[in-house]
Amino acid sequence: MPILRIPTPLRTYTSGQSEVPVPGKTVGEALEALTAAHPALRPHLYNGTGELRPFVNLFVREENIREQQGLATPLADGDKVMIVPSIAGGK
Repeated sequence: MPILRIPTPLRTYTSGQSEVPVPGKTVGEALEALTAAHPALRPHLYNGTGELRPFVNLFVREENIREQQGLATPLADGDKVMIVPSIAGGK
């Protein structure tokens, strides 16, 4: 079963969990399982049309899924998916 690593700012929506094991054979399936279990997390990952927000980066085996097969990137049992939201700000 893949494991999604939750960044500190989003752990409020996963009951404080830093890692959440979820079923799924692809990154997209794993994210759907995560947001089904933790629905308050969904608007932080997806926009109003159901697409992954552009500032949400996902890494599998230290590679950005945008450089692989996107949400169709396959997952193996025990793979860790890191959710890395971009942070911007300043003057």
